[in-house]
Amino acid sequence: MASENAHVNCLGWAARDASGVLSPYEFNRRAVAADDVSIKITHCGVCYADVVWTKNLHGDAKYPVVPGHEIVGTVKEVGANVNRFKVGDHVGVGTYVNSCRDCEYCNEGMEISCVKGSVFTFNGVDSDGTITKGGYSSSIVVHERYCYRIPENYPSHLAAPLLCAGITVYSPMMRHNMNQPGKSLGVIGLGGLGHMAVLFGKAFGLKVTVFSTSISKKEEALNVLGADNFVISSDEQQMKTLAGSLDFIVDTASGDHQFEPYLWLLKTFGAYVLVGFPNEVKFSPASLLIGMKTFSGSITGGTKVTQEMLEFCAANKIYPKVEVVPIEYANQALERLIKRDIKYRFVIDIENSLN
Repeated sequence: MASENAHVNCLGWAARDASGVLSPYEFNRRAVAADDVSIKITHCGVCYADVVWTKNLHGDAKYPVVPGHEIVGTVKEVGANVNRFKVGDHVGVGTYVNSCRDCEYCNEGMEISCVKGSVFTFNGVDSDGTITKGGYSSSIVVHERYCYRIPENYPSHLAAPLLCAGITVYSPMMRHNMNQPGKSLGVIGLGGLGHMAVLFGKAFGLKVTVFSTSISKKEEALNVLGADNFVISSDEQQMKTLAGSLDFIVDTASGDHQFEPYLWLLKTFGAYVLVGFPNEVKFSPASLLIGMKTFSGSITGGTKVTQEMLEFCAANKIYPKVEVVPIEYANQALERLIKRDIKYRFVIDIENSLN
């Protein structure tokens, strides 16, 4: 049962300025209200969003910034009205922790598209005016709506990356019916998001081709992740041989790159989804109009599809490839992430290193 007035002291790691350097930081989580769940955090994934706001790359960082929005832990307290969770449950929190709960998108379980704006898990402004602080911390308090049940047989350290990297590719793949066995999928970029798109593609029974600028990723793509084909995207001859051969493309690349060469790889009625953040998107109308293709963008997913994805991963034994590190390694992890020196997601072991 909740203690309405008690504040829970929380230990985290925060950046104080645009250097992005993280160091220990103590703060208070809000009291557990009637609809809230208090979670002891055991693991937190490391996402490029953590770099963006700790280093103020968008110019809107609200210091001190406690990053982290791929959060897994156990329930330690529930509010009086909470009936979906109980103490001891295995749970997760993703990229947002609030929304209006009353607009057409919230009513459809697509809270990330809330008309009034969803509240991000860190560096957001919550309904009470406080700045949200993320999962590089010992605990978090969230409304039960934004809390997910992690299947009991699914390892906590592997569940963390599903809550951003996983759902960011799973949601548009499902929306565009990319779960049709026997069809062909192209995945551009093989980082945290890209490797999840490959794993989902194979679980859906698709023929998966990975596109990368780095030949060093070939063996891993084919032999570890199970892709069917690997193409160096700068090789024009390889690209030409694939013209009109793909049903779907998931583009996870955030670096600037050309789109038109990939659009010509799609079959008639093919679908292309962009989930990365390059500086601009530019292609000729012909590459889209000829073949009547669909080009769309997507950010993470709503609560409904996120819970479905977690259950799908558990049922199909889909496990992200991770490197587990202690909180003391967080600064090095972020620097390595910038250099793309990770296969394929860092996960911080909060439980055993932050106390």
